[in-house]
Amino acid sequence: MRRAYAQRLAEALPGPRIFVATCPVLDDETRERIRRHREARAGRGWETIEEQLELAPVLQHAKQAGVVLVDCLTLWINNLMYRAEQQGREVTEDEMVQRCREVLDACAGFPGVVVFVTNEVGMSIVPDNPACRRFRDLAGRCNQAIAAAAESVALLACGLPLILKGKPGP
Repeated sequence: MRRAYAQRLAEALPGPRIFVATCPVLDDETRERIRRHREARAGRGWETIEEQLELAPVLQHAKQAGVVLVDCLTLWINNLMYRAEQQGREVTEDEMVQRCREVLDACAGFPGVVVFVTNEVGMSIVPDNPACRRFRDLAGRCNQAIAAAAESVALLACGLPLILKGKPGP
């Protein structure tokens, strides 16, 4: 729902359009999901860039686009946490804020519109293990940083947008 809503918003804006996909291909089910998402954008003026970690450089080099849709920040956080784990470390909240600042700095230099998709994971039960609690906290920190800088923020509940900040739509 969130991706479809964001895609409709982006398609109402002048192009060209870039879709930044952060989801790694993990298995056949994910591969099929990605295929369906690509199909939903087919013939609608989208260029797809698959980038799991380095969002700021993608935004810095996308100046020809009228709109960039990043799907999604929570997968990006997951990918950052996975890479850090492979390196024998953890992503801290300070590091998350710094990564968000880099993304927001890249947005400030972007002449078009950037649309971010994310998940609100802090509205459920407290996870029972440290890694999941850290993910929840990092997602909350990222969402707060991005939303604070955004002109408009919508929360989707039951597929319906609740405008938290700014105006609905373009």
